[in-house]
Amino acid sequence: MSTPEERLAELGLTLPEVVKPLAAYVPAVRTGNLIYSSGQVPMVDGKLGVTGKVGAEVDADQAKELARVCALNALAAVASAAGGLSEIVRIVKVVGFVASAPDFTGQPQVINGASELFGEVFGDAGRHARSAVGVAVLPLDAPVEVEVIAEVR
Repeated sequence: MSTPEERLAELGLTLPEVVKPLAAYVPAVRTGNLIYSSGQVPMVDGKLGVTGKVGAEVDADQAKELARVCALNALAAVASAAGGLSEIVRIVKVVGFVASAPDFTGQPQVINGASELFGEVFGDAGRHARSAVGVAVLPLDAPVEVEVIAEVR
């Protein structure tokens, strides 16, 4: 079976630099064999390219792709605390936040962008418990935010 790094490469993806914290926190914390990532917004090269509410300024398909970017950023944070991507044994829990227009109810489908990426990278070890929550606003007016709990070696 191929490594998570090889599967990322097969997807045409690379692990980005860890996103610098926006406030007084760290990107990830390890306790025992678990690593908790801070919430990750869809930053690319230090910039948030899309802002607004899903179901208004941002459509659900675009938000699903942004959730995938959040997941990749979360993997970078977890891998940095674990000593590498291959040190991740499984994705245990994902919490996704979707800045939602008042009548938008597709939060689970948006957060599938993150869940599907974890499955593609880790196979069965990427299957996880999950919450998908609609919120009024996220930091920097980001449409989506994802946090992860991962088991590591």
